[in-house]
Amino acid sequence: MKIFTTVLGLIMAICGISCICTPVLTFLEAGYFLVILLLVYGIAAIVRAFMDKSYGLPFLFGILSIILAIIVMAVPGLKLMTDGMLIYIMAAWFLLQGVVGIYMSFKQKKAAEGKGWIWTLVLGIIGVLVGIYSLLHPMILAFTFGILVGVYFIESGINMIVTAFCAPETEE
Repeated sequence: MKIFTTVLGLIMAICGISCICTPVLTFLEAGYFLVILLLVYGIAAIVRAFMDKSYGLPFLFGILSIILAIIVMAVPGLKLMTDGMLIYIMAAWFLLQGVVGIYMSFKQKKAAEGKGWIWTLVLGIIGVLVGIYSLLHPMILAFTFGILVGVYFIESGINMIVTAFCAPETEE
């Protein structure tokens, strides 16, 4: 599980660097990035839930992520509408992901010794702050969308890697 989570985290961080280097292209193709993010997150959450035999909030969030990604790609015209509403969707996503990160940090604190949970908490707080700021200032988010998505991908990738190395070992 550590290798799987680390590889997914590395892929997300590389995608984040790509988004930062091409912010205009990122905004123009943001719908596809959203679908990729939702699918990767959903698959990772479901795999982690089955491996840990823990079917709580992250598992549910993973299922919802995959369903939303499929709907966006399958329904004609929804992709165009999604691109138009993507600013608010991403702001809400930043906020929700930050809340889940904060929740997971407290679960990590109880489950493992060490200070790895602090990084998850800090990254969750940053996600919440970016989400709130984005909801309050949507035009600024529109202009900085590619950079924020890139930072978020990098943050999520680092969070996955930190989680992989700080999570307690499970016997299989």
